Amino acid sequence: MQPVSVVDVRGVSTAFSRRGSGEPVLLIHGAEADRTMFDAFARLLERRFTVIAYDQRDSGATRNPPVPYGLDELAEDAAGLITALGYECVHVFGTSLGGAIAQVLARRHPQLIGRLVLASTFRIDVSPSSVNPGVFSKLAALRAELPGSAAEIACHYYPPEYVASYPEVADRFCGGSRTEEQRKRRAAILSRPVPGDLGPIEATTLILVGGADRLIPPDHTIALGQMISKSSVVVMPGIGHVATRQAPEMAAAEVMTFLEKA
Repeated sequence: MQPVSVVDVRGVSTAFSRRGSGEPVLLIHGAEADRTMFDAFARLLERRFTVIAYDQRDSGATRNPPVPYGLDELAEDAAGLITALGYECVHVFGTSLGGAIAQVLARRHPQLIGRLVLASTFRIDVSPSSVNPGVFSKLAALRAELPGSAAEIACHYYPPEYVASYPEVADRFCGGSRTEEQRKRRAAILSRPVPGDLGPIEATTLILVGGADRLIPPDHTIALGQMISKSSVVVMPGIGHVATRQAPEMAAAEVMTFLEKA
């Protein structure tokens, strides 16, 4: 078990782990997750980098005031954590909701970002439910049937054959340790897009796409590469929405190659 530390960031007791050595990389998790989604992925990255994974508000071991928040507040939390830990600049990896947080962070605080990786994510100026309305409405119905529907929910985040081989991944969708109020605050983030385009993002960026993503259509994530000037796109065939769990070795190899590129 990786040791967990806590630092106060803007009135939020933010839990984080730090491992490895080398240039710092901040990992920003998805809406349903916490920092533990990166356990296997971080173990691979730490061979060459200092890897920081943290729990967002209403996630994991982080404790925050019971007030509403959105992408703006979560991006400011990430910026506050970077500076609280004494870094002037870090590489940032954000997946799904974490990728949206990373986009806002890169627009607001370009000086804090070295290189940027956006994985299986969506544009900040749209609600993900509008990107894939049929799937998101179905997921809402399935969540009303938990815990019996957990495996079916998981099949929207991972290929069905992966869920069949690793049925424990469905446990993440059974509600976890979040209270009902925490789940409501997390869900509300997705209905609060942030106006503005991605043109102001200055960081050299890798768009990492799961070719079998059923949650955020791959074409939507690929299109981010047309909006960020210094970007490249890598599509991982057969990979669903959560590459860091389904294929940590593949994802880590792509990320390390990108971060170490001259």
